[in-house]
Amino acid sequence: MVADFFLESLATFVGIVGSVAMLPQVYRIFKRKSAKDISILTYSFLFVAGIIWVLYGVNIQSSPLIITNFVGSASLLGIIIGWFLYGR
Repeated sequence: MVADFFLESLATFVGIVGSVAMLPQVYRIFKRKSAKDISILTYSFLFVAGIIWVLYGVNIQSSPLIITNFVGSASLLGIIIGWFLYGR
C-alpha cells in the first residue's frame, strides 16, 4: 500500500537524520583531538543497543530498523574510536 511505503520511507529518513546527528560530535573529537569530556560508558551502551536493533531488524526483515540503526551504530563507533584515540 502507498501509506505503508510512505510511512516506511519517512521512518527511514527520520531515523537516518537522527543517526547522523551524532556526526558533528565525531567531527569535533577528531578536529580537536580531544574526547576527554565524552562518557564512553554512555556511548558504549548506545552502540550495543544499536547493534541489537540492527540484529532485530534483520530478524524481522525491517529495512528502516536495519538502515537507521546501522547508520547510528557507525556514528557511535566513530565516537568510541575517537575516545580510544584522544580521550584517555
